[in-house]
Amino acid sequence: MIKDFKQISESQVSITQLMLPSHSNFSGKIHGGHILNLMDQIAFACASKHSGNYCVTASVNKVDFLNPIEVGELVTLKASINFTGRTSMVVGLRVESENIRTGTKKHCNSSYFTMVAKDEHGKSAPIPGIILTSKQEIRRFARSITRQQEGKNRTSRFHSKTFKVDDYLHLFETSNSKIDLKDN
Repeated sequence: MIKDFKQISESQVSITQLMLPSHSNFSGKIHGGHILNLMDQIAFACASKHSGNYCVTASVNKVDFLNPIEVGELVTLKASINFTGRTSMVVGLRVESENIRTGTKKHCNSSYFTMVAKDEHGKSAPIPGIILTSKQEIRRFARSITRQQEGKNRTSRFHSKTFKVDDYLHLFETSNSKIDLKDN
């Protein structure tokens, strides 16, 4: 039986991994794709733990690589449920690296993965809600709702049938582009 609500702490997950030369590019920095793979794995673990089902990644909100990760550093990924819908949830992720010798820690990136719970037949499955117990948790939940609404606005505003070129021409004035329209 599905529990109606869960504490956020019940599904939080954290992993730490040593970054090896096989994870790096030619300059000794860890491939962004390797970090994205780890992020997807921990988002899956957190969402599956919360929902009690296997989960799939529906979307990934913006990922900015803030600081490079070096070979030999420890990378810690932390995941927490920020928002719950009926069958989907937003998993907040934070990635930090640590230099083993100096103890210096760097915030490398944060992102938000929307995960959907699936039942044994591959259909979307209902999930428990979350119990918000702090202002920080309320802020994260509200931020997720706002991010969803803004995403819907972005999609509809640039739909090919409603897009008005003239409304956006000012954006090109200082861009590294040239407009040479052949069709009107």
